[in-house]
Amino acid sequence: MPETLRDKKVIKETFPFELLTDEQFEEITKDSRRFTFRENEFLFHEEDDEVEVFFLLSGLAKNVLHTSDGKQFSVRFYYPGDLIGMLILLAGGQMNFSVQAMEDCEAVLFRKQALLKVMKENQEFSNILLTEIGERMKSLYDEIKRERTVPETENLVLFRTRVHTIMEKARFISPDRSLREAAKTLSEWKTRGLVAVSRDSKIAGVLTESQVIRGLIKEGPDAKVDNWMDKEARTVQEDAFSYEVLPLFKDEQTDLVPVLNGTRVVGTLTSESFLQLQNSGYLSMAHSLQNAPSVEKVLKLSPKNNKQFQTFTEELLNERTHPSEVTEFISNYNDLIHRQIIKLALQEMKEEGHGPPPVNFCFIVMGSQGRKEQAFSTDQDNGFILDNYEHLPHYEQITDYFQRFARKINSGLMRAGFPECTGGVMAKEKKWSRSINEWDKEVKRWVKDTDAEEVRDFTIFIDYRPVYGDFALAEQLRDRITDKVQQGRILHAMLMKDTIRFRVPVNPFGRINYKGRQKNLDIKKSALMQIVNGVRIFAIRYGVKETGTLKRLAELQRLEVFHPRDVKNAKLAMDFLHFFRIRENLRQLSARETLSNQLSAQSLTKDEKKQLREALIVAKRLQQMSELSFARNRGI
Repeated sequence: MPETLRDKKVIKETFPFELLTDEQFEEITKDSRRFTFRENEFLFHEEDDEVEVFFLLSGLAKNVLHTSDGKQFSVRFYYPGDLIGMLILLAGGQMNFSVQAMEDCEAVLFRKQALLKVMKENQEFSNILLTEIGERMKSLYDEIKRERTVPETENLVLFRTRVHTIMEKARFISPDRSLREAAKTLSEWKTRGLVAVSRDSKIAGVLTESQVIRGLIKEGPDAKVDNWMDKEARTVQEDAFSYEVLPLFKDEQTDLVPVLNGTRVVGTLTSESFLQLQNSGYLSMAHSLQNAPSVEKVLKLSPKNNKQFQTFTEELLNERTHPSEVTEFISNYNDLIHRQIIKLALQEMKEEGHGPPPVNFCFIVMGSQGRKEQAFSTDQDNGFILDNYEHLPHYEQITDYFQRFARKINSGLMRAGFPECTGGVMAKEKKWSRSINEWDKEVKRWVKDTDAEEVRDFTIFIDYRPVYGDFALAEQLRDRITDKVQQGRILHAMLMKDTIRFRVPVNPFGRINYKGRQKNLDIKKSALMQIVNGVRIFAIRYGVKETGTLKRLAELQRLEVFHPRDVKNAKLAMDFLHFFRIRENLRQLSARETLSNQLSAQSLTKDEKKQLREALIVAKRLQQMSELSFARNRGI
């Protein structure tokens, strides 16, 4: 049987096409065309002007939704027999998402007008296609993509308050319970929503008051929770800051956010959770940044040029906010800048006729931004993790697309106040833009054959963190490389050798060795990085996946690698060093001096000199701990 006839036979026998008359079926299929999509190719992209309707013959595909914070995720898979593109067609073009092949797919393209004509003629066929799943998908999409103006309603408390201090007790329900039981639970506990958990105690979704009401009206009290809950609810870890979560309620109109410790639900947040927090201008700055129409506007809002941001940072320090938390605050704001620059670059690529990204990508930041330990003096360390695409016939065009895209991003970041990395650690360089398989191979090579020069590239890379795109690519890569890196004894030895290249400038009697008449000290190279490097090498050795130094310390304490006293001392030392560095950066900005990490002893009080000395002693102890620990393991 010819392929065309075989395809028509498959479609004809698939529900609800079997409801069509022969004439109606011929109307739909007479000008249909067959397409092949390779793994990771897009059937269509959300930015396409025209979206087609496909019947999936074979393979597996997924839709991809994009959130305002740069993340993307899937809320639906498509299996053989599914129609792809119907939701957009029925929504009149008001909703957009991308559809990507998860494996090689065969699909038949229908003429949209013919499909709509037959739907008008055959009411039974039309009713099947217009099921509630379409409306629910549209509702979820609208909730994710909706944007609202952000009023100024938060204050400094937001930047010193972790989520776990304002969360409420979570109320749970099983997905197989009825809406009648859900309504009763909501009433008894006077709560805004419930967290649905599966039998293995993992989160399955969120059910809010409004969803219960809609379900009761449309299906009645015996409808299952599973049919009405939000299965892709946004979640947050309990150690996140309040200001990181609030935009979910303000910009995305979320009703309930489960709070997690790892994968375990430990509480919930609602908009009322934030009533205790007062006003500030940070969200106004963030809103302006996220809606900046040009790189020039972004530049004006960047930390180095934004007096309001500098004043806010100074207030955080004066309010006794932990300096390590202030560096996290600066890093999170810089994340917003990166996301806006990427959005502007994507827009420019489309305007120039290059179209949307041909495969999924994840833009990663590395170094201090990857660890969320930034001050005002910083340059670029970034790259791409791309979905595997080497098997696609237009491989070279895809490579060219991302090189062009990366050059726009790196150029935009430079114009927005982030100097290019002198070592070339940027997405526009081919070595920092790879598919996930190629990154895996590169890490294997680093583990076996790295040299003194490349080990520095590795230390920058291993601190990577996703900021835009398909975050799952970054997570998959981390899962694939952690064990390899943990077993890389030669690599460990090279890391140790690199770590002790710069000795902490404290003599055996505890006196600091300053340089020059000004008694200067490079606070980053001579102190901070010694703590960062020392903690990193232990984290690598014990398979810790965290990138931030404080989180690595906490995990090493949990694994009983570090004594709680040593962890406490390391955290306190980092706070002292971050404080001196940020304060000096603020002084330099105020005096219009070039930003640097040089700290003059003459600018310190007697107590501050003591604090600096204690911090350097901790850094030296950690460097010695690393050296001695690895010396005892001669195989490393």
